[in-house]
Amino acid sequence: MAPFTVLHVCMGNICRSPMAERLLERAVRERAADAGEPLVRSVSAGTGGWHEGEEMNPPAARQVRSRRGSPDGFLARKLRGEFIDEADLILTATADQYDYVVALRPDAADRTFVLGEFGRLLAGIDAAALPAAAPKPDEVHSRGTAIVEAVARLRGDDAPQPGDDLDDPWGRGDQTFQRIGDEIEDTTVPLATLLVP
Repeated sequence: MAPFTVLHVCMGNICRSPMAERLLERAVRERAADAGEPLVRSVSAGTGGWHEGEEMNPPAARQVRSRRGSPDGFLARKLRGEFIDEADLILTATADQYDYVVALRPDAADRTFVLGEFGRLLAGIDAAALPAAAPKPDEVHSRGTAIVEAVARLRGDDAPQPGDDLDDPWGRGDQTFQRIGDEIEDTTVPLATLLVP
């Protein structure tokens, strides 16, 4: 079985989604440094392809480094349907990008969330009701799938709240990137903690 796969989506795939990709990867790695094999596959893409093949935006890369992650080897890519098909969880920077993903793959609606929305609802999950946790890919996959289903139930038919969106920091200063990094970690760190307690 493939590792539990999280797809992060923003507009150009050089700021918000690569930060989320690498910060989730770091949060899981720190919780299971001795696992020996990848427990979570954290990837990203952008709804627009104009930055395809580019490295992470420098202020975004600085934020990732300052938070003990690595921007090395990152190359931006345009979102394609097969990326959605491969993902167990899709986290978008904004509600508009949620709509884009679901328009491309309507069957992905129950596993697609705005990042802030997912983080907000994650707090309502009963961890005791999840499958047993262990730092092994199959157990993390089962637990991750159960987390996504639980968050989807908590969401019900409610739309994301305006505050769930991540502002686009592109072209803005390091202070904005720092705030976006904090908001990303408000979701990625609790998710990693729930996946690998």
